[in-house]
Amino acid sequence: MNKVYPDAAAALADIVKDGQTIAVGGFGLCGIPEALIAALRDTGVQNLTAISNNAGVDGFGLGQLLTTRQIKKMISSYVGENKEFERQYLAGELQLEFTPQGTLAEKLRAGGAGIPAFFTKTGVGTIVAEGKEIREFDGQQYVMERSLVSDVSLVKAWKADKSGNLVYRKTARNFNPNVAMAGKVTVAEVEILVETGELDPDEIHTPGIFVQRIVVNSSPEKRIEQRTVRSAK
Repeated sequence: MNKVYPDAAAALADIVKDGQTIAVGGFGLCGIPEALIAALRDTGVQNLTAISNNAGVDGFGLGQLLTTRQIKKMISSYVGENKEFERQYLAGELQLEFTPQGTLAEKLRAGGAGIPAFFTKTGVGTIVAEGKEIREFDGQQYVMERSLVSDVSLVKAWKADKSGNLVYRKTARNFNPNVAMAGKVTVAEVEILVETGELDPDEIHTPGIFVQRIVVNSSPEKRIEQRTVRSAK
């Protein structure tokens, strides 16, 4: 099975459709699949539900799909860097399912592991738990959370082999592995592609069984979300 595609557009052409749930890896702007997000924008698909730690920033990352109004609902844990997101949400044009960050990570991991739901203490007694089942274990209350499975997952890895085994670098490892697991179809954007067998098995973070397609983007922009510098003395 050849998993390597010539570019991001080719990798998405026959798998993305209107109304799908799309999970996107990354932590802030770190480790986002830049080329795949741009290619998704260019497909013109509409009414997407996007699962992501964040909503990107204005004009970059998932912010591009908000500008083009392709996202109807966000399932996220942090959305504070995007003015267009704020405008659409406050105007009632965008649905939002706020999810605590650790709960979001576990929803994706559990979905990829075939676990339909789990119980957590996070959110008990808050609006996060409204309408959800509460159960007591060992004298403590827990809220039941449903797991997440996406129609398509888009992830970013540093290195991959042609079988789809992935290696992430540092902060990019926060959400990408769980997003990769949760996808019915997972497309990985990578900076370095090597032959199958060249990776040390101990360095592989996501096994190739979770990855169906690979695209090489050897020079991503890697934009900094908030640049802070010291004044010269």
